[in-house]
Amino acid sequence: MPTAKPRTPIKHFLQFADFTLAEFEYVIARAAVIKRKFKNYEIYHPLIDRTLVMVFEKSSTRTRLSFEAGMHQLGGAAIYLNTRDSQLGRGEPVEDAGQVMSRMCDIIMVRTFGQDIIERFAANSRVPVINGLTNEHHPCQVLADIFTYIEQRGSIAGKTVTWIGDANNMLYSWLQAAEVFGFHVNVSTPAGYEIDLAQVTTNRFTRFASPADACAGAHLVTTDVWTSMGYEKENAERLAAFDGFIVDAPKMARATADALFMHCLPAHRGEEVAADVIDGPQSVVWDEAENRLHVQKALIEYLLLGEIAEA
Repeated sequence: MPTAKPRTPIKHFLQFADFTLAEFEYVIARAAVIKRKFKNYEIYHPLIDRTLVMVFEKSSTRTRLSFEAGMHQLGGAAIYLNTRDSQLGRGEPVEDAGQVMSRMCDIIMVRTFGQDIIERFAANSRVPVINGLTNEHHPCQVLADIFTYIEQRGSIAGKTVTWIGDANNMLYSWLQAAEVFGFHVNVSTPAGYEIDLAQVTTNRFTRFASPADACAGAHLVTTDVWTSMGYEKENAERLAAFDGFIVDAPKMARATADALFMHCLPAHRGEEVAADVIDGPQSVVWDEAENRLHVQKALIEYLLLGEIAEA
C-alpha cells in the first residue's frame, strides 16, 4: 500500500481556485499514474473501507458514472443519493445534512444548483466535499479538460483557449484555471449572455463579438450546450440568440493547425457544434469524458490521503 501524509485540516474542492498550481500539478501527475494502472489492469485499492456519498440535485451521466466507478476502482464504496429520494427533498436544512452525512462517510460529492448550497454544506461537513457541478462552477470537468490537453499536447501554460457560448459554469471555471495555469481565454458570447465581471478575478481573457475571430490562433476550442440544466424554458429564445455561434469547420480552421476541440457533453450536433467537428480528427471529446474518471480518482485520493510517496 502507498504511504501518505495525513490530510489535515480538511480540504474541499468547491471551485477551481481552491487549489494552487502545485496541488494541481500533483493531482495531474497522479491522474496519469492512476490512468496507467487502470489501462494495465493493475489492481490499486488505496481506499479500502472508505465511502463516498454522492448527492445529486441535478441529473447526470458522466459525473455519476465517473465518481461511482472511480471510487469502486480505488477499493472503496460509493452511495448514490438523489434529493428527491432523501430528506433534503423534504426540506431538511443543508447544514443538517452536511453534519449527518459527514459523520457516516469519508468524502462527499455534491451536484446541485446554487454555489451557496455547496458552500453551506461544506461549512458543516467533517469530511472533504467535492463540487460535482453548480450553476456557477464545474471544476472537475475543467480539471479533466486540462489533463486531456496536457496528455495530448503538453503544457497548457501560455496557450490560448477559446470559449464559444454563454457565460456559464464551465466558462467561469476556465477563467479561474487560466489564472492558476497561466494561459489566456478568448471569450465569445452572444449579446445578453456575457460574462458577469463580478464573478471574475483574472484579466487573462479577451472578449470577442465574433466567435470566428475568437478562434484565431487558438490551441483549444471548447463550447457547451446552448441551454443548460435549469434553463429549459429559455430554449427557443437561446436558439435564436446563439445563431451563428456553432463551432464549425471554418471556425476551427482559424485556430492553430494542431488545435483541439473539446465539449463537456452531452452535445447537440447542428446546434453548438457541427458533426464534422465533434466527430472529426481534432476532437478529443471521448478522451476528455473518460479522463473525468482518472482525474477524479486522483482528486479523491489526494483529498483523503494527501500526497502519496510512491513512484
